[in-house]
Amino acid sequence: MAALWIAHVTVTDEEAYGKYAKLAGPAIAAHGGSFLARGGRFVQLEGKERARNVVARFPSVEAAEECYHSEAYQEALNHARGASERELLIVETTE
Repeated sequence: MAALWIAHVTVTDEEAYGKYAKLAGPAIAAHGGSFLARGGRFVQLEGKERARNVVARFPSVEAAEECYHSEAYQEALNHARGASERELLIVETTE
């Protein structure tokens, strides 16, 4: 089953977060991930609003987890730590 990687982000340091985004994209693609939404228009209906919302599709939950724990993604994530407040989850799709 495919999986969605869903991130809700408030960026607190644009420059550092830009470095994260530049490195994270290739790391995600290397694990079969592709972006479905990346910071586009949204409507918050419940919960804490975050200005940036990202959805990427992966071939499986395992592929998404492998991406997260990969050296390339962790290198990218080092730029996001301290530059953002984030929630990230992986959910298996029904298709």
